[in-house]
Amino acid sequence: MYPTIQEKAAHLLYFVTKNHSFVDGNKRIAAALFVCFLDKNGLLFDKAGKPSIDTNALVALTLLIAASKSSEKDIMIRVILNLLVQ
Repeated sequence: MYPTIQEKAAHLLYFVTKNHSFVDGNKRIAAALFVCFLDKNGLLFDKAGKPSIDTNALVALTLLIAASKSSEKDIMIRVILNLLVQ
């Protein structure tokens, strides 16, 4: 369904944040799962050892996803993917 690891990670972050799977802590859990997923798939750090996504960017992105409308899903996924590529 999602051809790349980055797309899987982006959708994981989006859906856990938006679907309110947990009673509390959805944004925190989504961010933690996202980081864990990137780490398990060797994408948390680039070749130079720098994190592939800045902590502050992840916080801002998770809050942005939570505040976004469901109709903006594709835009949010593209934003996540763009941040992972840089």
